Amino acid sequence: MKRREFITLLGGAAAAWPLAVRAQQPAMPVIGVISAGSRGSFDDLLAAFHLGLKDIGYVEGQNVAIEYRFAAGRFNQLPQLANDLARRRVAVMVSTGVGSALAANGASSTIPHVFLSQDDPVKLGFVASFNRPGGNATGVSLLTAELAAKRVELARQLMPRGAPLAYLMNPPAPEAPRYLQEIETIARAVKQELVVLKASNPEQIDAAIAEVARQRAGALIVSTDGYLFSRHEQIVTLAARDKVPTIYDRRGYVTAGGLVSYGPDLAGAYRQIGVYAARILKGEKPGDLPVVQPTKFELVVNLKTAKALGIDLPAQVLALADEVIE
Repeated sequence: MKRREFITLLGGAAAAWPLAVRAQQPAMPVIGVISAGSRGSFDDLLAAFHLGLKDIGYVEGQNVAIEYRFAAGRFNQLPQLANDLARRRVAVMVSTGVGSALAANGASSTIPHVFLSQDDPVKLGFVASFNRPGGNATGVSLLTAELAAKRVELARQLMPRGAPLAYLMNPPAPEAPRYLQEIETIARAVKQELVVLKASNPEQIDAAIAEVARQRAGALIVSTDGYLFSRHEQIVTLAARDKVPTIYDRRGYVTAGGLVSYGPDLAGAYRQIGVYAARILKGEKPGDLPVVQPTKFELVVNLKTAKALGIDLPAQVLALADEVIE
């Protein structure tokens, strides 16, 4: 073989080596994340999810890929989004919210599924029990409807005696009827007049907040709902404009200028589903991982917003607050 031919052959082989090496490397596992909300409103919580993955040794883009699917309040699109992830053959499917969890559960009975659900996962049929889930699913159960009594109590401390209490809900959400039943039961028990407002798009949110003023409601409670949270800036702005004392389910509203929130530590919950997704990637079975319930609940108040609304927050509320934003 001539020297020039040998060099040409050697150069061609060297160029092919990286391709051959890459072809032999195992494909990066893919996690599919599905949510009824929108991406922008969940950035902080997704950061906590990434921390959970990192706790077990996974970093997006380095040794795991993540496919995101956000319905932005269009609950009827969730089954299609979940089926798309199933066809993608993701290694683990992660769902946030009841609607997303139902869609993921319906899309596959074999793909490991880590859920963050606001309803009882046993009742929904995701798991056999909290301690021994069995099957292909596990996750975190927030059971947030049980916190409605505390939110009603907070609202009644901030509103004039005898005034109606308003409640904003998003009817298409699968968990909405249960939340409504819970708060109606509590309102009847304490003889509190309740005005129920319904909104599933920005225009309806505008109308609902305006209705609070027309009904002369003393305060507003916003239901736990991924879509409503995706519109939190709109809701907080309208509540401030109309000087409506408003109680929310998560601190993200209050850091955006809302008045008061009470609910589970969502950052901790998202970190936990990240940990579970990573443990499954490591080889553990979801059916062997017990469903986790939150042990930490946060009361967050915004003093600046209280002053703008002309409200003196009760000393008891301030004393119990886990975080006071000034």
